[in-house]
Amino acid sequence: MDKVARVGIDLAKKVFHVTAVDAEGAVVERKRLRRAGLQSYLAGLPAGCVVAMEACGGAHHWGRLAVRHGHRVLMMSPQFVAPYVKSNKNDVNDADAVAEASARPGMRFVGVKSAGQEHIQQLHRARRMAVRNRVAQSNQIHGFLLEYGIEAPKGAPALLRRLAEVLEDAGNELPHGARALLAELADEVRRLNGRIVHFEAQLRAAAQGLPACRRLMDIPGIGLLTATALLAAVGDAAEFRNGRQLAAWLGLVPRQHSTGGRPRLLGISKRGDRYLRFLLVHGARSALRAAARRSDRRSRWAVRLEERRGTNVATVALANKNARTAWAVLARQADFDANFAAKAA
Repeated sequence: MDKVARVGIDLAKKVFHVTAVDAEGAVVERKRLRRAGLQSYLAGLPAGCVVAMEACGGAHHWGRLAVRHGHRVLMMSPQFVAPYVKSNKNDVNDADAVAEASARPGMRFVGVKSAGQEHIQQLHRARRMAVRNRVAQSNQIHGFLLEYGIEAPKGAPALLRRLAEVLEDAGNELPHGARALLAELADEVRRLNGRIVHFEAQLRAAAQGLPACRRLMDIPGIGLLTATALLAAVGDAAEFRNGRQLAAWLGLVPRQHSTGGRPRLLGISKRGDRYLRFLLVHGARSALRAAARRSDRRSRWAVRLEERRGTNVATVALANKNARTAWAVLARQADFDANFAAKAA
């Protein structure tokens, strides 16, 4: 055990495979462990040992546990580990690949999230599911009404108002059973509305206790949802060297396809967290509409860009700038300044 310098763990729900190597990369031991056994194994490793694993379900829990035992945790995206799997794919070879990939000098690593960060992310995911279910339920009600020749407006509040009028109208051809069914579906939409409001209230309460989140919300185009999602996903902004790296991590930079010394830039790469990119882009779209009423450097830059390149390009460019500005606010623990951000950009 004293020779172990690096440990690669193939994570699972119940059975884990471990490959331990020394400072030269030679395999010291391979083990097959269950959950309790893996906890004891991490506790018995020499302090300062490198513990490597793929970023997957449960990885952050094991990462926090390893950190508490004094180890250095290196977490990698599974797509970067796959090229190091030799021969057939199995649990033992996966653990070997994790140990080998973590030793590469050019490897990119994922920061270990705290329990608080994961809770905020779970609130966002629960809210997203409630929103999707509300849209699905509303669409079903629209379809049912059309079968009786009744048209309803878009949006849950307008739909519920229209549905109440339809149910009270005795002159339409809705049968009694259909009225009862539509009333029950309307109750489901109201329940989902309540769940969404409840999750947003929890996110608002979490944001009030986080000074960094309040500073992020000062950036035009970044509101409650974007600020909390950014803080939960990024955590320690020092993991990125600059704002450009954060924007690239979110897929807000051009995709490159160059050869023969001829650079060729395409549309944005759309890598990373799709939900976070969605929030940044739609927040930037809202900020762009309000930019014409502002006089700061940042807003004037956005308006000039929209006139020159169009709304969609300007929206994505502003989302990119917001991501870079968010990195500066988090890394430097500074307040947002629209004029400084524009000059720095």
